[in-house]
Amino acid sequence: MAKPLVAIVGKPNVGKSTFFNKICGKRISIVDDSPGVTRDRIYADAEWCGHEFRLVDTGGIDSKSDDVFQTNIKEQADIAIDLAQVIVFIVDGKEGLTQADYDVADMLRKSNKNVVLVVNKLDNFEVEKTYDFYELGLGVPYPISCEQSKGLGDVLDEIVRDFQRYETQQESDSIKIAIVGRPNVGKSSITNRILGFDRVVVSDVAGTTRDAIETDFNYKNQKFTLIDTAGLRRQRSYEKESVEGYSVIRSLEAIERADVVLIVFDSSQEISEQDVRIAGYVHEAGKPSVVVMNKWDLVEKDGNTINIYEQKIKSSLSFMDYFKSVYVSAKTGQRLTNVIDCAVNSYNNSSRRIPTGTLNELLSQAILSNEPPYRNGRRLKISYITQFKTNPPTFILFCNDGTLMHFSYLRYLENRFRSAVDFSGTPIKFVVRSKGDKD
Repeated sequence: MAKPLVAIVGKPNVGKSTFFNKICGKRISIVDDSPGVTRDRIYADAEWCGHEFRLVDTGGIDSKSDDVFQTNIKEQADIAIDLAQVIVFIVDGKEGLTQADYDVADMLRKSNKNVVLVVNKLDNFEVEKTYDFYELGLGVPYPISCEQSKGLGDVLDEIVRDFQRYETQQESDSIKIAIVGRPNVGKSSITNRILGFDRVVVSDVAGTTRDAIETDFNYKNQKFTLIDTAGLRRQRSYEKESVEGYSVIRSLEAIERADVVLIVFDSSQEISEQDVRIAGYVHEAGKPSVVVMNKWDLVEKDGNTINIYEQKIKSSLSFMDYFKSVYVSAKTGQRLTNVIDCAVNSYNNSSRRIPTGTLNELLSQAILSNEPPYRNGRRLKISYITQFKTNPPTFILFCNDGTLMHFSYLRYLENRFRSAVDFSGTPIKFVVRSKGDKD
């Protein structure tokens, strides 16, 4: 399930970036007194009272400015507002109500989104300085001081209040399949072939698809939603202020929202650093996946060609050696039906739940074959394992002291479990709990 999106908006120099960094707990967004420093959307994950969400910082909106970047800043803010479930509108309590605040408020009212109005820079928490901001017609203004971390809890409580309704709306019996990859690897052509009609524009010009386009379809009596995304470029290969800048967050949101991801490579070209980076996004999100080697019709083949390509993928994606691959041609339709079958198989493996008795039998066999290591003069003792959740399969190992666990032994356990259970196409995770842990 996708994390709810919270967009931070306001005119320049009201403390949006400081607010962003305080909520995320780390310095991600640039903070500067010069208006317009934050021109591209910066995003990070955050959590409050058990609710996880994604926070997006936007550039300062100034409708009266002649700055050449202001049009693009406004476009980026519009995209963030369109995607967001909650909008945090920050105003300057020291400066007071301005025409620029009215302009932003007018834009937010048209969005029909839930808006949390925040009055920043009230270091002495002067609530009376918030009264004028009722004129914006956006509800109760919340006084805060980002610099002193005052009032942030009340704002966060208001932000997460509506998340349960959003999470309920996300429930569906449709399997969501996101298609990601570099520009011009054939994602839109694959989408159109699978659907059987031209749902998205296909062009030799890289970057034709800029939005994440969703289409429902049925296959073998199962409902699916196909999400075609914009090509993910390396950040330095596009101007941050351009429309390419906000295709990235749409693609990452699509990965987050998907049940399974098709990672499309161009088999007529060498696997690039960006191909690997995109696969890394999918792996880190814990999503089951299929590596789709498109344009297979352009490759000269002999009896060993697929084996050579499999070794190349294995070498490049060593961090996700559970990968499943399929070799297709969107142009000719070769093996396109195999793509959905493989995606369903990866999704089913990610949804697999193993009985506790079976898990502990596998654990005992693994320990007998290779005992846990000594560390600091003590041996790690694993007493029990249980499956915590699925998608991806996540297992909790209960032991005497989690600090004695070495990553190489976890890797060994993963390999043993994978050899006994079909977890191909999906990551699996182990969580180590020490004796006496309350968590």
